[in-house]
Amino acid sequence: MSKRIENLSLSVLGVCLIALMIAIVGQVICSLFDVNPVAVFDRAYFLVGDQITLNSLLDFQWHILFITGLFPAGLVWLTDRHVRVDFLYQRQSNRAQARINLAGNAIFAAPFFALVLPAAWSFTQRAWGSDEGSRNAGLNDLWLIKSVLPLGLGLLAVAVLLETLRLLKDIR
Repeated sequence: MSKRIENLSLSVLGVCLIALMIAIVGQVICSLFDVNPVAVFDRAYFLVGDQITLNSLLDFQWHILFITGLFPAGLVWLTDRHVRVDFLYQRQSNRAQARINLAGNAIFAAPFFALVLPAAWSFTQRAWGSDEGSRNAGLNDLWLIKSVLPLGLGLLAVAVLLETLRLLKDIR
């Protein structure tokens, strides 16, 4: 993977984490001073509607946490920084490691993606079709965050596929 893409991805995730911290601090301060709603608008805006409430800030925190947890998964996979039992794995030859990784992709990752990607897509479609919004004056347009699930899992599936193709080449 290009170092430029990796650095850009990490920068975007860094901005998301800063936004998460600001939302947390904002919610704590507004809760402390019993400020709710936080902001009221003359017209409705995308995602927030016509007001930002404490529940909106809480929903935003969960959304950003979800994004920062799911999107980097493909990057972690492609850079081989995911968890495994290294004390057994590291003693193997490169070819044996490639076979172990290939077997893991075939036995675990492929069935996982075959089951979860259609379900994630259906989950997002239902939210889109019903114009789902948060209860209790939280964020509107929950289909947006729910679309992160199939998108993030799709990116991870592409990363696993790219690694699988590389492993097939390495085994030869």
